[in-house]
Amino acid sequence: MNRPTEDELAFVDDVALHLEREGLPLITGRVIGWLLICDPPEQSPAQLSETLQVGRSSISTAVRLLTPSGLVEIVRRPGDRHAYYRIAADGWSRMLERRYAQAAGVREITERGLRALDGAPAARRERLANLHALYQFLEAELPAVLRRWQDTRRREASP
Repeated sequence: MNRPTEDELAFVDDVALHLEREGLPLITGRVIGWLLICDPPEQSPAQLSETLQVGRSSISTAVRLLTPSGLVEIVRRPGDRHAYYRIAADGWSRMLERRYAQAAGVREITERGLRALDGAPAARRERLANLHALYQFLEAELPAVLRRWQDTRRREASP
């Protein structure tokens, strides 16, 4: 396995720091950063651990956070009992689709909250009403944005 260059490691850390500001653990961001640029694109836990200089348990924890979203997928090679991880070809879209689906859940929760505050002063309802309006908007608009993105990708891929 080739050792990553200083520039590659700097990129990995840039990704990790950005995603940490978004709430992901630093190691999880480093795994994403490396999987975005590694060669081969599939990496075993041992390879990730060696490259990122972290323990295998940290890699396992990071991967457990990333696979349910659809961003990272598990790959098996014929005749090889090891699991490998890679960024799914449509992983970013899948991850966003799941987030979009969660918008409906937040909207439903905020609706219940607004019903619970029915008759309360407007000032007391304002924060929740703002959140409700945002998620109502996102629930309506985000699927169309994703469809436009998918249409754009299909047009770019066709000859």
